[in-house]
Amino acid sequence: MTTATPRRHSRFRPCIDLHDGHVKQIVGGTLDDTNPNALRTNFVASESAAYYAQCYRQHSLTGGHVIQLGTGNEQAATEALAAWPGGLQLGGQVTIGNARRWLDRGASKVIVTSWLFPDGQFSMDRLRALSEDIGRDRLVVDLSCRRQGSTWMVAMDRWRRITDTEVNAETLHRLADYCSEFLIHAADVEGLCRGIDEALVQRLGEWTTIPTTYAGGANHISDLELVDHLSGGKVDLTFGSALDLFGGSTVKFADCIAWNQQHACSDGRDVA
Repeated sequence: MTTATPRRHSRFRPCIDLHDGHVKQIVGGTLDDTNPNALRTNFVASESAAYYAQCYRQHSLTGGHVIQLGTGNEQAATEALAAWPGGLQLGGQVTIGNARRWLDRGASKVIVTSWLFPDGQFSMDRLRALSEDIGRDRLVVDLSCRRQGSTWMVAMDRWRRITDTEVNAETLHRLADYCSEFLIHAADVEGLCRGIDEALVQRLGEWTTIPTTYAGGANHISDLELVDHLSGGKVDLTFGSALDLFGGSTVKFADCIAWNQQHACSDGRDVA
């Protein structure tokens, strides 16, 4: 008699978003270097990036990401990675020229975004080169996107520029040979706390063959159950502005920890 393999469940993934060296929660698409007055923030932390890294470490919340939104964040990012070596992924301005440096500083993986899209055109040559240089297992591809009619197109440069690449089954299958995870922000709902893009989450669950994290719009702990249901447990979820750690009032960090602990046991995985 064979024992059925337990179904994987979605889990909470923590984040640290950095802007001008501070931990912030920013409304998606409002970060524009040419127009600083357009920036809309939901939260600016008084604590350091390292404080949040230590908090995640205390609760064994691995697989989270530190994202540098623009310049001026290198010191804060470095301090966060030093606070938990091997526990966090690093994204933002990652290229083949600096990826190894971030791994050496303690990132478990690097997340690559705009560098893969010179002039808004996806470069398979760049992806192959980076994957070969640092190893597929240490690379995450960011396919954050915006809706364009009935499709989702990858967006770059603070999610303001639409690229030539559609987020679909073909794209995810093709890129999965060169990376170990995908990170996908739904930029249209990011930072708004008005609910997730349910259609995108469901499609990601159908399309992805590797671990995938979705971010954007989550505003209640029940969104973890919703993402788990829609994706068949194949997609993990990040909470941002709604989380009490970032000044939110609708999602408790303690509830996220409890969800991970409960479902790590039920699907046979370590919390990490």
